[in-house]
Amino acid sequence: MKFIVDNWMLLLIMLSSGGMLAWPMLRGANTGTLTAQGAVQLINRSRAQVVDVREPEEFAAGHVTGSKNVPLNLLEEKLPGAVKNKAVPLILVCATGARANKAVAAAKKLGYEQAQAIAGGLKGWKDANLPIERA
Repeated sequence: MKFIVDNWMLLLIMLSSGGMLAWPMLRGANTGTLTAQGAVQLINRSRAQVVDVREPEEFAAGHVTGSKNVPLNLLEEKLPGAVKNKAVPLILVCATGARANKAVAAAKKLGYEQAQAIAGGLKGWKDANLPIERA
C-alpha cells in the first residue's frame, strides 16, 4: 500500500498510457473494419457487394474492381437501390477508411447488418497489391 501512495503519479501514467494503447483496437472493433484480404474472401465466398463512398471524380480515378459508386452524402437515399439484398455482406470503401467508417453506421441504420469498411480504404487495398480499375 505504501508503494501505491508513494508512486500514485507513476500508476496514473501507466493506466492512462495503457488506455491510449487500447483505444484504437476498441474503436476499430466497433466500426467493422476488415483487412483487404478479408474483403477478398467475403467477395469470393459470400458474394459480398462493394460500394465506394467517394465522390464520382475520385471513383473514376481508380476503384475496387466491380464496386458501385454511391457518394457518402447520397448514401441513405441511393444505397437501397444500388444494393437491394440486405442479407449479403456489404463492403464499404473510400480513400483512407474515414468516410467508409461513417458509411458503416449509416448502412447499419438502413438494415445492412453485415456492413463493414476496409481498413485503410483504397490505400489499404492498393498496399495489399489488389487490382483496381479506372472508369
